[in-house]
Amino acid sequence: MSERSTLALPAWAVVSDRRRQHIARVTALLDQWADAMHLDDDEQRLWHDAGRWHDALRDADEATLRTLVPDASMPAPMLHGPAAATRLRAEGERREPLLHAIAHHTTGSADFARAGKALYMADFLEPGRSFAAADRAFLARHVADDFDGVFRQVVRSRIEWTLREGRTLYPETVTLWNQLR
Repeated sequence: MSERSTLALPAWAVVSDRRRQHIARVTALLDQWADAMHLDDDEQRLWHDAGRWHDALRDADEATLRTLVPDASMPAPMLHGPAAATRLRAEGERREPLLHAIAHHTTGSADFARAGKALYMADFLEPGRSFAAADRAFLARHVADDFDGVFRQVVRSRIEWTLREGRTLYPETVTLWNQLR
């Protein structure tokens, strides 16, 4: 089994079986896109690692997450990405595009490298989510051919969903959208 085909999580990961399935679907999308885009081995590995580690602390309790991300202004549902990036950095991970992608995969970032954009899309487009399944599948099929166009549409769709659901629109997401316009 190749390094890229494994979904091994760090020993400190806190994920349910359901979350592990989500991680597998996100990682599979990233691997599929990386292959279709003929990325070099290092970037393919980076995308794969972003997928398998992005939700490594998604099911951790808030107290644990706050020890890793002491920013009291950050809402609890936003802590898992920055917390995972902090743990990975402490263990010696130095690929900044990877750490940035994981830290900001929930809100988005105007400073995303291509891996961050890919993770942001895969987390939204993975086929296990039940809403707008046909539309999301269509977008997922076109990432390799129109990466930037699909990214823009995913950002837009995520903002529209957030507003429709009456949820908080975070400043990082607004900054990302304004950069794309």
